[in-house]
Amino acid sequence: MSEPWHRRHAMAVLLAHSTATQVLTFVLRPTMSYRAIELDVPAAWLGVLGASFAIAPLLLALPAGHAADRYGERRMAVAGSLTLTAAGVAFLTLGHTLPGLVAAGILLGTGHLGCVIAQQALVANTTRRGGHDTAFGRYTFAGSLGQAAGPLLISVFGGEQSIPDTDGIFLWSCAVAVLLVVLSAVLGRSPRPEAKDRDQAAGLRSLLRRPGLAHALITSCVVLSAVDITLVYLPALGTEHGLTAGVVGLLLTVRGLASMGSRFFLGRLSLAVGRRRLLVTSTVAAAAAMLVTPLPMPLWLLAVVLVVLGFGLGVGQPMTMSWLAESTPPGLRGRAMSLRLVGNRTGQLLLPGAAGLVAAGMGAAGVLMITALGLGWAGVAARRLPVDT
Repeated sequence: MSEPWHRRHAMAVLLAHSTATQVLTFVLRPTMSYRAIELDVPAAWLGVLGASFAIAPLLLALPAGHAADRYGERRMAVAGSLTLTAAGVAFLTLGHTLPGLVAAGILLGTGHLGCVIAQQALVANTTRRGGHDTAFGRYTFAGSLGQAAGPLLISVFGGEQSIPDTDGIFLWSCAVAVLLVVLSAVLGRSPRPEAKDRDQAAGLRSLLRRPGLAHALITSCVVLSAVDITLVYLPALGTEHGLTAGVVGLLLTVRGLASMGSRFFLGRLSLAVGRRRLLVTSTVAAAAAMLVTPLPMPLWLLAVVLVVLGFGLGVGQPMTMSWLAESTPPGLRGRAMSLRLVGNRTGQLLLPGAAGLVAAGMGAAGVLMITALGLGWAGVAARRLPVDT
């Protein structure tokens, strides 16, 4: 069996694992909200349910990254997929009460964390130097595909109703989780670092001292928060401008497809433009597009602006993963990816609220403009990243 064939097979399994993880997560999270509505849970508690998913990445990300470095990515993926299976069972059996939903949400966040850390560490550790841009671009493309497909499955279980068949979705999700366990068991493994490499990667301090780390983490955090803010506030902006829900949904789809396009061709773009220049240019272009999005314009022009926005936002996540992978020694890459995840989740919790407070009274347009300024600042700050690692 040739090495190129083996490498392609291992990558196919990894991409399938990534897609399945995101399908499961992005079908269960909205279904959790639907079940809460079925239970007449007060609106204020919906935020608690949403936060239950984010608790695990904030508290357990760094230990999970250390475990991936020490015990291997496959074991971490198996543990994560088993936890996702437990989450599906918990939704099915305990999801008729609010405490049961919260517990299942915590399991969901924990399982998702384990799978994602394993996937990102595996890409970092098994890709040859110089190929990380392409590898992480394809990896995030597969994740985006899963994120797009997950919500569509809700339509299969009663999308024409106000509330779908939540029990049916939870049961189906358990089957997907079992498939994920099987994929985890056949997932590739990276070679364990030598003792001298482990000594060089002794701990988090050596990672935090690496030049450019803070700027990479800030860029990743701000870009991901900008994506979330776009998903939340573009519908509100559409309402203010008299756009129908169908048109807004189409615009969001256009933005998502543009992000997938930039991720699929990331390796070629990086070679043609240069890694740092691509990251800076794409982030600043996305900031400019977000800044003009609230302005009155024809619908076709707004679609063009959102293509630029989506294309730019699609670069930030895989590019910062690639930079961390190539600048971090073997034995510390799992922790590098987990540190990035902690920064992302912190930004997702704090930045949208901060933007809303700063832009109070300005409506959705104000939030988008404030976010655009932060995105532009992050793009300019990314100029301080090393040109090559």
